[in-house]
Formats: sequence, C-alpha cells, structure tokens
Amino acid sequence: MNYSERKYRQRVTLGQSGNSLVILIAISLVVFVAFAFIKALYYFNHGNPDGLNLYHQNIFPWVALSTDFKNVLNHPWTILTHMFLQDSVWGVFANMLWLWAFGFVMQELTGNRKVAPIFIYSALAGALAFILLDYFIPSLRNGDYLFGASAGIMGVAIATTMVASDYRIFPMLNGGIPLWILTCVYVLIDLAMIPVGDTGLYVAHIAGGLMGFFFIVLLRKGYDWSEWMNNFFDWVNDLFNPDKPKKGKTRKDELFYKPGKAPFKKTPHVTQQRIDEILDKINQKGYSFLTEEEKELLKRASKEDMS
Repeated sequence: MNYSERKYRQRVTLGQSGNSLVILIAISLVVFVAFAFIKALYYFNHGNPDGLNLYHQNIFPWVALSTDFKNVLNHPWTILTHMFLQDSVWGVFANMLWLWAFGFVMQELTGNRKVAPIFIYSALAGALAFILLDYFIPSLRNGDYLFGASAGIMGVAIATTMVASDYRIFPMLNGGIPLWILTCVYVLIDLAMIPVGDTGLYVAHIAGGLMGFFFIVLLRKGYDWSEWMNNFFDWVNDLFNPDKPKKGKTRKDELFYKPGKAPFKKTPHVTQQRIDEILDKINQKGYSFLTEEEKELLKRASKEDMS
C-alpha cells in the first residue's frame, strides 16, 4: 500500500471531523438509550406487562411512523424520527454493525457526503412504501407502526455494492471476500429476521434497497440528489460555527489583478500539511474532485515514500 492510500485509510476514523457515518450511528445510539430509559421508568412504575403496554401506547406513537395517514399528518416529525428508533438491544447492535460495514466502504470510496443522504432517502422510500401498501392493500396490513434503520441500511448496502461490487473485505482470506457476497448475506439475514406475514416490512426494506439502487443510477447520469441535502447540512453547521469564513470574494480577489494565464509553472513542495489537506478533500468529496496539481502531489508523495 502506498503513502497516500495508507494515510487516507488512517483518516477515516471515529474522531474525524464531519464523519457523517459516525454521526448517524451516534444519533441512533443516543435515541435508543433515551427511549430505553423511558421504557425502564414505565416498567418500574407499572410492572410488566402493564408498563410496557403503556409505553407503547403513550410514547411509541410520538416517534414511530404510523400506517394511518391521519396520524402521520398529526405527527409529521415521525417521518424522520422513525428511522433512528430501535426497540431492542440486539436490533440496534445488528443494525449499527451493518451500517458501519457498508457505510465505511461507501465513505472510503466516495467521501463523507453520500452516506447520510442515501440512508435518509432510502428510509423515506421505505416509509412511503409502508404507508401506501396499507392504504391501497389494507388486507396485507400486519403492523401499526414502522421504526428502525433497516430500510436506510438496505439502501446504503445496495448503493455501496453498485459503486464497488468487486471491493474485497478481509484480504488476508485468500485474497479477500467480494463485497457483493457480504451484501447477499445481509439481504438474506435482514429479510429472514422479518416476522412471517409482515408484508409491510418486506415492502419497506425492498423499497429502501431500490432507492439506493436508483440513487447511484442517477448519480452516474449526473443527477446528484445529495447536493441540496449536504448544502442544508453545511448551512446548519455554519449557524453554530461563526468563525468559519463566509463564501464570496476575498479582499485579495477584489484589489489585485489576476491574469488568465500563470507566468510560470510552479512545482509545490510536498509537505505533510498539504498532503493532509488533499486527503481531507478526498474524504469530503471523493478522489474525482481533485485537481491535476493535487493528484500530482499525491503521486510524488507516494514515490518519495516508496524510495
């Protein structure tokens, strides 16, 4: 592994600034702990099963997505909150493990700005399919509420596999296991864990996977559905970061003449700071957004490291 590859892999870490994958996992875990605490209070105050029944009657409907469209209109925030709600320790552990497995690969290949939009779009597609199924085919209805990250994770898994189906994990095992095999295992386990006859959940998870598929298809055609969402995230982040420089012309741009062609070609020095800046750019936007000068710097850094 050359210098640039090794350094880049080191920078996709839990503590990385702007790591959208870690943010998604953190939100899910915080929500799980908060509602597990509330459930415990109901359990100790009312006993079992009365406490759990009261919890699901009084608290659950405020966060989970109802199949009743009128309830959705009365609680519109559940369109977003349901995808972060988990109701069991095993469920949250398995979902976060799968999200990390596929999200890490996606983030490593495309940067920080694709995982969260794909997850959210896929979860929304699953929610829409869940409600429409109940509305048009009520005979297939088996549950009153939809919750959990499975539809979003399914979308991330399918999208990641489309981006790099030949990506190999565990390379020490005879050259590695292709990513598409891991995806097949995940899909089979996910669908097998759904209670028999719960058609709504099957449809929601499949709809999430289809959204991940169409996201990559449209991205390859030049339609990036994540752009507006990332711009919104940046705007929200800037509200809490007043020291960040505003976009627009700098004083130097306004006062000094800028010729259209450089009078000479400069060869920048390969410094650790400059390499780190380029790796951050790869992490945020992907390798394809690098300039020719930045690509050349990475090549030079790799050669110097190997020599």
